[in-house]
This record gives sequence, C-alpha cells and structure tokens, in this order.
Amino acid sequence: MTTLVTGGAGYIGSHTAKELARRGRKVVVLDNLSTGHRDFVRWGAFEEGDLADSVFLDRVFEKHGIDEVVHFAGFIAVGESVEKPDIYYRNNVSHTFTLLDAMVRHGVERIVFSSSASVYGEPETERLAEEHPLNPISPYAWSKRIIEQVLADYGTAYGLRSVSLRYFNAAGADPDAEVGERHRPETHLIPLVLEAAAGRRDCIKVFGTDYPTPDGTCLRDYIHVADLADAHVRALDHLADGRPSDVFNLGNGNGFSVREIIEVVREVTGLDVPVQEAPRRAGDTPALVSSPEKAGRVLGWHPQFEDVRSVVASAWNWHRRDWA
Repeated sequence: MTTLVTGGAGYIGSHTAKELARRGRKVVVLDNLSTGHRDFVRWGAFEEGDLADSVFLDRVFEKHGIDEVVHFAGFIAVGESVEKPDIYYRNNVSHTFTLLDAMVRHGVERIVFSSSASVYGEPETERLAEEHPLNPISPYAWSKRIIEQVLADYGTAYGLRSVSLRYFNAAGADPDAEVGERHRPETHLIPLVLEAAAGRRDCIKVFGTDYPTPDGTCLRDYIHVADLADAHVRALDHLADGRPSDVFNLGNGNGFSVREIIEVVREVTGLDVPVQEAPRRAGDTPALVSSPEKAGRVLGWHPQFEDVRSVVASAWNWHRRDWA
C-alpha cells in the first residue's frame, strides 16, 4: 500500500508519516517546504513541489503508484486567515481541487482529510459531537468546511471515499523526540508558553480574559499528535476495508483553559512563565471541547495521552532537543 502524505514535512504530517511507515505502508511525502521542514522527512520518499502544479502531481502519482492520500497541506493560523482570506481560500481550497482532480485522473479513490473542530463555530453544547451544527466563523474554518462538502460531492460524482478528521488542539511531540512542533512563526499555545518559560520570548500573551469560562480564558481540548497519527492510519484502514465516507472528531473530551496550560508548563518545567494580558483575537471561540465517542466506536480509536501533563512533557522534551 503506497500512501501519499501531502504536507508530510509539517507537524502532524511528519508524525503520521512515521506511524504509517511503522505499520508497513510505503510512504511518499509531498511538500513545498513553505512551512514544512526537510529534516522532518525521515520516513519514505520525498517529492518537493506544489499542489497547484497538476503536471507535477501527475508525475508523482505515476512514479509511485499511489493507492491512497492523507491531505495535510494547508495554512493553519486562524488570525492570519481573518487578515488574509485570499491566501487561505487559494491555498486550502483551490489547491485541494487540483489534488482531488489528480486523484480522479489516476483512479485513486481514498483520502483522509485534515479538517478542524473550528468548523463548528460557536458551541451550542458543552461537548461537540459530529452532529453539532456547522457554523464556521473564520476563513480558515470555512476553508475546512468547504473541502468537507467538496469531498462529499466528489464521492457522489466520482466514487471518491473520504474520512474528514476534525481535530481539536493538536499538541505534544513524538515520544522518541525524533520530530515535533516547529512553526515559524509559532502560533500554538503550548510551544509559545514553553518558549516563554525558557526565556526564548519575553512573555506569553493571554488573548482575552473575559470569556464565559471558569477563569475567563479560552477553553480548549488538547490531543496528542501521536494519537492523531494513530487516528489517521485507522481512518485509512477504514477506507481500505471498503467502508463508507465519514467524519470524526479527534479530541480527549476534556477542556483546559489558557491559564491552566500555563500552570501545567510551570509544573513540568519548574520555570516561571511571564504573562501579559491582551484583548481577544478575532475568530476565537470561548470553548471547544470534543465528544470523541464516535471515533472510538467506529475506528476503535482511543487517545493514549489523556493527561495534559504528558502532552506538555513530550513537547518540552522535544523543544529542548530542537533548540539545542
């Protein structure tokens, strides 16, 4: 089985490539390295190029005999998407059409899509299940929602079967510290707090302290990146077994506030974390907490890193090595 991993030089993509290789699949990583890292491509062949290039994609599909696709490639910053919606719709939506059309041309009928819990928008329930209404409130979230619909329509028209995985907050790093989280610029909370603890930035900014949450700061559900990688392989197996298209939440089912994460970082590192309060950011929702029961029931997926301290500890272990 040959699996094409778009964006496989990035954070979640590289962890998934490792897990795919560990389970016996032949991996082909496709990345333009605009945000990915060449040293993260350690499992499988590497094809450097852009999803917008249909001729390049045809060469990749023909050369490697691709059987299935995991699609990670895309921009991920909610705030940036509000400021620059054009690049988010072009990169996350238009370029995905080019990939899907290449799949249709080459008879590849299975894809796992990196979606997001942001498609739900403002929560109407305490924990979000897949049946929750979809009300995106940022261009980033809309780009994910649009592709989910596109996949459903390609399924009807061309027989493409897909699994969309709605992540909550990806966090942590490979337990072996071979790969981890390295964004430039960094936008995710846990690495930002770790940088503040290590003195690599002056402070951590807390955007909004007046949300309707227990301590006034945003509440998020953190899921370890190794658990995400496991879910992607299970989703591919689901499709390879001939099962139908579906969508699944990937989260722990527990929420932690920004202030709680800062305190966990202090405990794990033994270091102080300077904090600066700041206004709310556009596009942020007060709370996003998953109901992940469906993934457990259908895919047999259950998070192994349920304690947020273990998530932070794995990230700390990776970042110290990477910074060195």
